[in-house]
Order: sequence, then structure tokens, then C-alpha cells
Amino acid sequence: MKKTLLLFLILSATKSVSQIYFSPNASMYVKNQVLFVKQDVNLAANSNLYLRNNSQLLQGSTTTSTNVGLGTLSVYQEGSSDNYDYNYWCSPVGIASAAAGNQNFGITMLSRPTTSTASTTAVILPTTDRDGISMPLSIASRWVYKLVNANNYSQWLLVGGTTALGPGEGFTMKGTSGTDAIDPAGMGTTNNPGGAQRYDFRGKPNDGNIVVTLGLNNATLTGNPYPSALHLNAFLLDATNAAITGGIAYFWQQDKATNSHLLSAYRGGYGSYAPINSTSEGLYLPPTFKSYNQDGTVNSGVGTTGSVIARRYSPIGQGFLLNGKSNGTVTFKNIHRVFIKEGVTSQFEKHAAKTTEKSEEAEPLSYFKLNTIINNEFTRQLALAFVPEATDGVDIGIDALNMTTDLPSDVNFWIEDSNYVIQGINFDETKKVPLKVKATESTTFKFSIAESINFDASQAVYIYDALDGSYHDIKNGSYLVTVAPGTYTDRFKITFTAQTLGVSDNETAKQFFVFQDNANSTLKASNPNSLSIKSFTLYDITGKVILFKKNLATDLNYTFSTSGLSHGIYIAEFLTADNEKLTQKVYISNSGK
Repeated sequence: MKKTLLLFLILSATKSVSQIYFSPNASMYVKNQVLFVKQDVNLAANSNLYLRNNSQLLQGSTTTSTNVGLGTLSVYQEGSSDNYDYNYWCSPVGIASAAAGNQNFGITMLSRPTTSTASTTAVILPTTDRDGISMPLSIASRWVYKLVNANNYSQWLLVGGTTALGPGEGFTMKGTSGTDAIDPAGMGTTNNPGGAQRYDFRGKPNDGNIVVTLGLNNATLTGNPYPSALHLNAFLLDATNAAITGGIAYFWQQDKATNSHLLSAYRGGYGSYAPINSTSEGLYLPPTFKSYNQDGTVNSGVGTTGSVIARRYSPIGQGFLLNGKSNGTVTFKNIHRVFIKEGVTSQFEKHAAKTTEKSEEAEPLSYFKLNTIINNEFTRQLALAFVPEATDGVDIGIDALNMTTDLPSDVNFWIEDSNYVIQGINFDETKKVPLKVKATESTTFKFSIAESINFDASQAVYIYDALDGSYHDIKNGSYLVTVAPGTYTDRFKITFTAQTLGVSDNETAKQFFVFQDNANSTLKASNPNSLSIKSFTLYDITGKVILFKKNLATDLNYTFSTSGLSHGIYIAEFLTADNEKLTQKVYISNSGK
């Protein structure tokens, strides 16, 4: 049975109805709550449904939307206010229509809120104008594009001020300059305080199955198409959405310190989100910012990296990129929708204010992030996750392809002959995880662990360099190495144990470890079984004694300065009280920290 709303109603408690009908000129105001409608929403002419203060609309239909009506739903979202920076969007509404189903969207349907219920339609600037304005809200249509099943930069399609965005199609839009002091809904924030621009999306609410086409190795800009949060893990891992490469979503981030409309000045890139599994908090790796030539190709200049943003729940309006594993379609469904207020666990590209809203409890994730500073110019960050169900090959929803493989020098995980920025493995301390290192000219790479979450604090992590068979502690230090031009897929590996010293096969030799810490110009040895060491000798490659120490006793650890030594391969030899020689090659580099 339909509910007829003849009065202006304020809904301030969670409400569930089977169907909902708004008679002409009727309105409902939902504040800080979820409205759940089991079937369709019918908005007659001039009726309004206002979602305010993090309110959301969820629907329970299982197939095609039957929403209908010339009335409108109104919901707010804020994007970056900098008129030089892109946000990626996906509209939660379409054109109000007497025809049933989801409809197209255009930026002409965006408004500037003036009171809790009233808004002024945004001014759509011609494509000759470059800068948006906060008050009156004026949007530069020059920067509104979509990307559908594309494999080339030239395939971005200008949308401008048209209503050519189908349900589930994402779009780019730059922000605005200036401020707007109106706080229309008493939310404690103004329309534009100088860092975020509020937009009022008005139209028929999207509902039901929304289908998006993907192509083999092609990219499509899409996003959350609903007036509620989207459980991104559920969407990416849905078995019917197997056309998504790796079950991974990619998010655009841009260096906001660069204030230019020139493509060659942009610094941006795609962050990678791996859901891991349906109950995981997921793992987001921010992008390494690239700079671009006018044709969209990457130039040799590089910059900084982006920031970590919560991605498990995509808030209203959030756009993201999907890469196609095959030619096919993916489907957004009502079962992927969830009521999660924007805040700590659900963030738009801008940094959202924290709320006390709790999401479903997430399964703890164990991982660490490897930072590699390349030529002291930029940092490539990789994430290694420890997932019991992961294999050493490519795992859906866990391993994330690198979307920026055209940098002149770079570091990636090397899985099945492809470049990855997130890798999941089942932990085994005997494993060696391959890295691919690329250098177009002589390049310095400095490896270190930047962050460790739920990972055994006592577990060592090394970079193994096959050039000289050396191991380098990157958990307590770093490894700085200069690499000749080339591509290396077998030289560098992440390991969890250092190869034992020894020229014999006895068990004693297997209890002594040595590694060179070039970042701190020291050679270190670990003696966990307190072997009695008579002496230490360091030889250069010709056999000349470079350093000699005696009477080392039974310390658990030894440290020797290598400051001032020339670059090269050396032989470290420890002599035990039983006259056993424990030797290993080390590579010493003192080119700086």
C-alpha cells in the first residue's frame, strides 16, 4: 500500500516503508537518518525529498528501477574547491521524468543551497571560461569529461553542460574559487569555507541494477551511482563483476599545490584500492604523482605522492576508475548499498570531517608499505599484505596493477610478468618477493619500510641484492643503491631472513647473519646463539685487508663503520673460537643517505 504525503514531514528517526508516494507539492525532510524504501519511490510534480545532515536513501528492489515522477530528491555533496583540481564524480540522481527507471544526468542539475530546502541553480559557464566561482555558484563546463571503455588519453569525451551522462557514468569536474558563507542546513560548515565546494544534486533518485560496460585492457570512469553509500568491497568482489581487472578500483588524486590549467603542469595519478575480501577494511595505496605533456603522455619530471583516504565505503557522488579484464559489463546493485555516514570510514576525495558513526567491524589486515625514493625526486610506495588465502600469483581483489607504468624510473612487484603496486601473500619467512626495478639512466633507489600495520614487530625485513648476494635491513634502516640503466626483474627481492654465512655445511654457520646498512654506513652482524668470535676481517675484492678487529667475545650484535670506504664488493670474514670461518660478500655504497 502506498503512503500519501500531503504535508511537509520531518523524518528524524530511521524509517522503512514498502512504497512511497509523494502527492503534488508534498515534501519530506530527512535529517541525520536513513530512509529505506522496499520498492519504488513516486515523486509527483513539485514534490521534494530532502536528505540532510548525512541522511541517505536505500531501496530494496532487486532488478530494474521503477522510480518515477517529476518531483526531485535533493542531496548534498562537497568536492575540492580549488578550481585547478579535478574531482571524479558519479551522480546519485537523473532527470526527473514521468517515465519509470533511471535517467541521464548533467551539471545543469546542480544547485547552490541557500536554505535547508531552497537552492539556486548553478550558472554553467561556457567552455571558453576556465575558472569556476563559488558565489554565485558557477561551474566551468570546459572541464566536464567522461571516459568510457577507452585505452588512450584522446578518448576522454567532452560532456560540458549537456545531459549526456548515463546512469553509472562518471565525470570529471573542477572546483571553484572564492568562498560562500551560507550554512544552509545548520550543519556547522558553510557552502564553501575556502577548501570544499558544496553542490546540491537534484533529480530522480537512482535505484536498482545499473550496468556499466568494460572492455579488455580499457579504462572506464564510473562511481557510486546511488543516494547512499556503496559497499565497495561487495561491488568489486561480486562474482558477476568478473570483468573488472583484479577486482581493483582506482582513484584520481592531484597535487593541490600546483595551480595551473596547463596539462604540462599537472601532478597527479591513480591510487589503488584492493578490497582483499568482503569483511576486510581494504588497502588503499596513494598514487605517485606524474606530470604530463600536452598530448597526455608522461614527461620525465615527477613530483610527490598522494594521501591515504578511506575507500571501503564510497560516499554519495564518489567517482572511480575501473580497468577491464575482458569485454563485458559490471552491475551496481541495491545489495551493494549500505548506510554509512561520511567520515572516518567513508571519505570523498576531499578529507571529510570525522564522525562518531560506526561501520560494520572490519577484519584486521596485516601489511607493510615499502617506500622507494628514486633519485631524491619522488617516492614510489608499494604495499605487501599478508593474507592467509593469498597465493604467490595474481589474486582477485588483492593484487593491484600499477596504472602508471610509464614513469622513466620505477619499482613494482613483479607478478606473472606484470607490474603491481599491491601484492598479497601467505606469509612464510623463507619467501623471496620479486621486485621489478626500471632505470632509464643511472639512478639511485633508496628502499625502506614506511609503515607497518599488524605485522610482527620482531620479524626482520630485508632487501636482497642478487648483484653481490647481499642482504640489507630495511625495517630498521634503509638500502641506498645506484642502478645502471636497464630493467631488472631478478636482482632485487624482499626477504624475511638473511642468507647465512659460511663456507662449510655445518650447523654453526647457519646461526650467524650479516648485512650492510649503506644508509648508515655500517656493517652489522647478528649472533643470536652467542658464538664466541675471535676476529672480524673485511677484505676488498683483491684480497687486501681493509678492516680488522679481534677479541669480539660473544656479543649478540656487532656493528662496524664503513664510512669512507669506496663503492664496491667486499668480503666479510668472522673467525670463531673453533677456527671456523664465516664469510659473505657485501656491497658497500657511501653515496649519501
